[in-house]
Amino acid sequence: MKTVAFHNLGCKVNDYETDIMQQKFTENGFRVVDFGQKADIYVINTCTVTNIADRKSRQMIHRAKKENPDAIVIATGCYVQTAYDHGELDSSIDIAIGNNKKSEILDILNKYIEEKRPAGFSEIIDINHTSDYESMFLSKTSDRTRAYIKIQDGCNQFCSYCLIPFARGRVRSREMEDIIREIEELCKNGYKEFVLTGIHVSSYGITDPNDLSQNKLADLLERIQELDGVKRIRLSSLEPRVVTKEFVERISKLDKLCPHFHLSLQSGSNDTLKRMNRHYTAAQYMEGVELLRKYFDNPAITTDIIAGFPGETDSEFEECFSFAKKVSFYEMHIFKYSKRKGTVAEKLPNQVRDDIKEQRSHRLIELGESLSKMFRESFVKKVKPVLFEEKIYVGGEKYAVGYTPEYIRVAVPYNDIFINEIVDVRIDSCFEGDIYKGTVI
Repeated sequence: MKTVAFHNLGCKVNDYETDIMQQKFTENGFRVVDFGQKADIYVINTCTVTNIADRKSRQMIHRAKKENPDAIVIATGCYVQTAYDHGELDSSIDIAIGNNKKSEILDILNKYIEEKRPAGFSEIIDINHTSDYESMFLSKTSDRTRAYIKIQDGCNQFCSYCLIPFARGRVRSREMEDIIREIEELCKNGYKEFVLTGIHVSSYGITDPNDLSQNKLADLLERIQELDGVKRIRLSSLEPRVVTKEFVERISKLDKLCPHFHLSLQSGSNDTLKRMNRHYTAAQYMEGVELLRKYFDNPAITTDIIAGFPGETDSEFEECFSFAKKVSFYEMHIFKYSKRKGTVAEKLPNQVRDDIKEQRSHRLIELGESLSKMFRESFVKKVKPVLFEEKIYVGGEKYAVGYTPEYIRVAVPYNDIFINEIVDVRIDSCFEGDIYKGTVI
């Protein structure tokens, strides 16, 4: 039996697509082994969101070739797509597969073997000139409690710092009935929580790229709510502009929807947002936050912020810092600005020095840690439903660990019956790192 090893980098969309590729290999008789083991085939699903992601993608490709020089190394995903477009594919790649072709991975592998293609064989389409949504169907994932469901691909936003629209193409949405059918199948296989993901989830079902108010996403959420096997629905990310009164009123009626919203901010300074080509102001962003807090009880609001974007002055940074503090996020993912070849931001004047980026990033990270602790502490003594996912050992004792709807990690003394079940737990106190200890009610 041939062996295959996978390594996934990047976003939840890549997680889903890696699960799809792994499913195809196992259905065709391959045995999956850990990436650090010797395998006949290595599949690296790459990312290009930052320079660091590019570097990690190349490192994993080289690591696979070093682990077994005779193996077939398949690289796919966003780094592959953009590197191919620039004529910069890594020489350690035997087969390069672009986006919108991952579902064909076995056919491409067989073609490579049967036709004795040379190393560097590629199957990459012009992603920026396709309107086709790549059909995929998942029936099982590596996680028994939570499944990612890809509902759309591509992005029409063209933020000035981002390569993803060039790596993923324009917005393409999945048919609603296909999504429902996939979730129903996963429910049969024991999955309880479903995370809707995509490159720009808020664009689901849109026909006008400038109009995010069509509420197709709300339509989809309402359909999923009706499915008996679904216990939880979670959104991976939202564009701030989709958070309107009508949208929030509708989704607040869905008791299966987790009150956990990731609204990508990037900056709290209007001048910086304008240079980023983000299509909202800080005030409009805050309106969305306030709407969510009006209709949901203490929802978790998380975000991304870029430190040291070109032209970011001291006063703009302080404006961003103060805004983040005012919003009081549950979690903030902080990124130091990374210059990306081929983007508008690459050529912007007044590039910020690395040491200043480091200082600003450090301050935001410290703020994020403080705000995160404050949010988690607000749930102490409250009873919350926890979906238990795994067991861990702390001090030699075994615990079951899971998440509340707000994505707070909670541990209780281990019992086999808790895993993959939703159990009411009183949150008692901080336990280990960001894990809170609880008592089963």
